[in-house]
Amino acid sequence: MKHLKINLIMGGGELPGLLVNEIGGIHGILRGHVVFLKKHFCLITMKEFLENKKHMSKKVQAIYLWWHKPVIDQELLQSLPNLKVIANSGVGMDHLDLKLVASFGVKMANAPHAVSSSTADTGMALLLASARRLVEGYHIAISSGMEYCEADFLGAEVTGATLGIIGMGRIGYKIALRAKAFEMNILYHNRTRRKEQEEQAVGAAYCEKIDGLLQQADFVMVVVSLTPQTHKLIGKRELELMKPTATLINISRGAVIDQEALVTALQTGVIRAAALDVTYPEPLPRLPALPIFQ
Repeated sequence: MKHLKINLIMGGGELPGLLVNEIGGIHGILRGHVVFLKKHFCLITMKEFLENKKHMSKKVQAIYLWWHKPVIDQELLQSLPNLKVIANSGVGMDHLDLKLVASFGVKMANAPHAVSSSTADTGMALLLASARRLVEGYHIAISSGMEYCEADFLGAEVTGATLGIIGMGRIGYKIALRAKAFEMNILYHNRTRRKEQEEQAVGAAYCEKIDGLLQQADFVMVVVSLTPQTHKLIGKRELELMKPTATLINISRGAVIDQEALVTALQTGVIRAAALDVTYPEPLPRLPALPIFQ
């Protein structure tokens, strides 16, 4: 978490209350975290809070968000007079109204370093899986009528291919380090250029304009935060700049890509493939005819 000096104090040696959505389950905090949290807080689930709001509201001094839960809105903030901090378990905070939180005098904390390596690993896994058609190959391998694979099923080469990284922050740079090990050529586009020694360490070339990166890359990986400026950063125009043999990989936020434009691009052969860790909405509706699943 970002370093915040916040005094959470309850009278009589009582631990400060920490509001969580639930423990375990789909949207609950991990059970493995409970022992550590209980050393410092009195855990209060949303169910317990709602059942006894009058008593619990004054106890809560912190909220721990897991999978964007509990939902932070004006009603909840108004009901917690002693709330001092909201801790987000991930990096992105685009699901929060930060101005609203600040208006209540509440501090925000996130975990910018906690999942950087894991996210970079996921990006490379998606790149490799899409390049070598691993998901398709799996379905063919387990199908009852499988006898052989077509000769051109091997997919695209990774070694020697060009990777374009859009967003060269902590995660983007870790992806570049991994891509270097696969002997890839690396281009990147970022709001600010990396230091020369950092570029040289991974063999990365800076593209001041995103268009140049899109036109040259065999694989384009999007690694940006979701902001008003990056909403639908990759749309019809950007997809049409890419090579017809290129693959788009998104490990940032679903809304960074215009999904309707992406579906059209895939259906019409504008680009070869897409590998998505995130979508909008998330998860996507499980409809059999949904074009993005085809």
